[in-house]
Amino acid sequence: MKIGRYSVEEFAELVRSFHGNAAPGVILGGFMVDAALQRVPEGRLYDAMCETYRCLPDAIQLLTPCTVGNGWLKVLNLGRFALTLYDKFEGNGIRVFVDSEKICAWPEINDWYYKRKKKAEQDLERLLEEIKAAGAGTCGFESVQVKAGLLKKEERGGMATCPKCGEGYPSRDGSLCCACQGETPYSNTASSV
Repeated sequence: MKIGRYSVEEFAELVRSFHGNAAPGVILGGFMVDAALQRVPEGRLYDAMCETYRCLPDAIQLLTPCTVGNGWLKVLNLGRFALTLYDKFEGNGIRVFVDSEKICAWPEINDWYYKRKKKAEQDLERLLEEIKAAGAGTCGFESVQVKAGLLKKEERGGMATCPKCGEGYPSRDGSLCCACQGETPYSNTASSV
């Protein structure tokens, strides 16, 4: 069994080096991405959309050219373990999701997915074996059409220097950078180190 061009063991090692550990969600995500790629027409330029911030975006970034950094991967916080690969210009694509009925046949996957066991109580080895045995057999597939508004690429536009903090920012944000407008994630400004 393979995930993309990798054996499951090679992919698990790749996941360890990128994600920090061979997380079950990234391994399962690898099977999902591979299944989606098999359904994308040859030569099609595609983007990716992920419906969760947890684990699955890493599988997409490891197995496709779609990354958060290049803007080809959109991550939406819908809380669903699902991804879509879709035509970059037309928006038609394939959505792959964990099928609630199909995972019933895999007790360890089912318990893990629905958080019925605390992490310390999970049998990680058995869980990974079930994921490997099931492959994309836990997945559902549907053809989708991505909304036109999501197909547009946000242009960065010109840059300006914020008069308050002195850092560069997209000038479309106004007369101050977003952080100086109050959108900073920090409770205080640290002094330069």
